[in-house]
This record gives sequence, C-alpha cells and structure tokens, in this order.
Amino acid sequence: MNLAAATNESLAQGSNVLIYSSMAVYTLAFLAHIVEWVLGGRSKVGRTAAALTSAGAGATAGPAVSVRSAQGGTAVLDKPKVVTRATAGARDVPDGPGAAGDDAQGDLYGRIAVSLTVLAFLVEAGGVVARALSVQRAPWGNMYEFSITFSTVAVGVYLGLLLAKKRVRWIGLLLVATVLLDLGIATTWLYTDSDQLVPALHSYWLWIHVSTAIFCGAVFYIGAVATVLYLFRDSYEAKLARGERPGAFARSVLERLPSAASLDKLAYRVNAAVFPLWTFTIIAGAIWAGEAWGRYWGWDAKEVWSFITWVAYAAYLHARATAGWKGRKAAYIALIAFGCWLFNYYGVNIFVNSKHSYAGV
Repeated sequence: MNLAAATNESLAQGSNVLIYSSMAVYTLAFLAHIVEWVLGGRSKVGRTAAALTSAGAGATAGPAVSVRSAQGGTAVLDKPKVVTRATAGARDVPDGPGAAGDDAQGDLYGRIAVSLTVLAFLVEAGGVVARALSVQRAPWGNMYEFSITFSTVAVGVYLGLLLAKKRVRWIGLLLVATVLLDLGIATTWLYTDSDQLVPALHSYWLWIHVSTAIFCGAVFYIGAVATVLYLFRDSYEAKLARGERPGAFARSVLERLPSAASLDKLAYRVNAAVFPLWTFTIIAGAIWAGEAWGRYWGWDAKEVWSFITWVAYAAYLHARATAGWKGRKAAYIALIAFGCWLFNYYGVNIFVNSKHSYAGV
C-alpha cells in the first residue's frame, strides 16, 4: 500500500461526526435504561428468600399439583419457578424477572433503550467504516481507532446475545455506560488524525490479528460484567440464606438480576468459548512479528502481557474444574484476568515503552 496515499478528509470528518452522534444516542439509551430500572416494578425479596427456605427444607421443584382440601375443594399449587443449579452446588434459586421487574411500564422503557442502543450501534459502526474508507485500511491502526472499534464490537456481541433470545437485557445499563466512558476517553485523550501507517503495519495480519484481539476483548468484557454482578448477587443470596435482611439497593436491583448460579454460568461459558480464539490471537501476533521483525517472540511488553492474560484466563478455567476453587474464588481470578487484558490495552500502550508503541496513542 502506498504511504503517500491521500487521506479523504471528508470521510474522516464524517467519521468524527458519526462517532459523536453515536455518543448522543448512547446517552439517550443510558437514560432510558435508568428509567427502566427506576420505574420498573419492584420484585419482592421474599421471592428469593422463599426459594432458599424451601431448598433448606428439602423442597423439590416439579409441576403444579392438585390436593384435596378437608372441605372437599381442590387447591392448585403454583408451578415452582425454574431455577439454575449453582456450579458450586450451594444454592438453587429462581432467576430475577429482569430490569423491568415484570412491570409493563419498565418493560416499555427497556425496549426503547434497546432500540436506541441498536441505532447508536449502527451510527457508531458507520463511523468506524467511514474511518477505514478515509485511508483505505483496517480501522484499528492506533488506540483511538481500536477504542471505537472495540466499543462497537462489544455492543454487537450484546445485541447478538439478544437476537439469540438470551435474557441479557440487564447488561444494557452497564454496557452503555462503559461504552460512553470508552468513547469519551477515545475522543478526548486518544484521538489521532486519520492517516496512513508505518510500513510494518501494512500487512493482512493487521486484519486478522487485531480484529480477533478486539473481538476477544469484547467477549471478555461481557464475561467480566457477568462476573461482577455474580459477586453482588451471590452476597445478596448468602445474606438471605443466613436470615438477614438486605438493604434497599439489593431489594430494588439485585433481586431483579438472574440468580448467582445463572450469572456464574454465563461468565464461564463466554470466557471458555473465547479462550481458544485468544490463544489464536497470540499465535497470529507471533507469526506477524516473525514477518515484520524477523523473530516470533522477543518478550516485548505487549507480547508479555498478552501471555500473562492468557495464563490468567487459563488459571480461571482450571479453577472452575477444581472443587476448592469454584464460585467466588474463580470469579476473582476471572476479574484479575480481565484486569490484565485492560492493562495490555491501555497501560502497555500509554505507560510502557514497547515495539508496539509506533501505532501511536
């Protein structure tokens, strides 16, 4: 590719306008999610508490049954809520009804929030494409471009889960808030003018290696959100199991989330699913390094932290298979692993001298 190729300033400016426009729409989606949580009907703490009490009494889930009363009438017992068994085998409790709390008004605002998120995603994706077309290359040659592409892919993963009919709308509030933070950092501190890249980056491996790294990071992010919420929900359920009364925040928010077991299962599944692709990302980077620098591995800071991240997630997956490290201990390892990924994303590029620094901040 010719380094002297001119940058299409019109498309570059159009990309900036689209990115800022997507931030405005994401802000509206964020506000709609807030209203969804605030106006949605409040679930009762007794719902989870009753499930824990029944579990402690040895009650089992089954279909609705009819019993004959002493007066000759028939009483119909409600069919128990579907529960998810925790991997640690500690508690079996029903999933919460979601952010709207089974409330029609809250559900309406939730649907509005998702619709606005879809619109913002399309606008932001248009900004990423316009950025690529302005210089006719992959739109992730520096941290600004990596950031806007990463947030786009993260939202795409979330919307993909919704299309797959996964009940993950509760992720929306945290996701949109994080996307706004990511775009705010990108446009304020990481912005780089649309321009051509140095010769070492002109390779088809830029499309392969960096795109897989972005996708892996987006999925790891979804896993991290589920893990954080699992820790909160698990503490909430533990308080109920001990007969304690949680605070107002727990009663209005945590009760609506999926059970700790469901959150734990989601976090494990997404992390386990993307881990092989992260392995491929490191291998692809090594192959590209061999072509660009004449060596496959040189213990560069980016290479080291990519490997540290791989080890951390491998430790998490191993912990899930070890009886004494399931549950909260494994969750802490998962968060440490995601912290390693974040440092590799921001810290190495900003604070550490690296051969990868030529990409620019």
